[in-house]
Amino acid sequence: MTITKYIAFIIITIGILGCTKEPALKVYSLNTPSVNAVQNSSYKSKSIKVTYPKSLKDEVSQKMHFSYSSIDSGNYQNSEWSNNMSKLLQGTFIEVLDESKLFKVVLFDTSTVREDYRLESNIFAFEHRVRGDLSHAIVSIQFNLISIETGSMVQSKRFTYAEATPTIDAKGYVAATNVAVSKLSQDLLKWLKSN
Repeated sequence: MTITKYIAFIIITIGILGCTKEPALKVYSLNTPSVNAVQNSSYKSKSIKVTYPKSLKDEVSQKMHFSYSSIDSGNYQNSEWSNNMSKLLQGTFIEVLDESKLFKVVLFDTSTVREDYRLESNIFAFEHRVRGDLSHAIVSIQFNLISIETGSMVQSKRFTYAEATPTIDAKGYVAATNVAVSKLSQDLLKWLKSN
């Protein structure tokens, strides 16, 4: 009888633990957009340092932010970014600029090498915005190109995108965010090349 009670206890315990297990955490990353190398650039012999993007509103972390209104927002509990969002964006910008060959060399902000230009960025919005039946990945980032030689701003521009999500969940948000970041990357290169 003791063995039967022991087996029953183990079966009930496994059943309870199986029912109370949290859903697995899904981790997502940004896809680095592919870009074409720029043929003619006034920056070909120059270096650029890409600074760590700063957020003007929300704390930037691995958490995926969503909102249903200006006062109703939160973070996904079972989905997150693979790294701090500022790190992911900084890495994406560096990789895109490096692939484009717009500059001779592209540096992280931690590099001790003296740069010719610095690219600063401010994140105004980076979230999944749901309003009724509408669901969008919102990306709004301002870039400032600074000349180190003169210490002055060469140019500044804010890019804003609202990409419809294929589904109203974290997976759909990530898919739409990757589309927005791809567009942002192309527009960033055009903007930098135009100066």
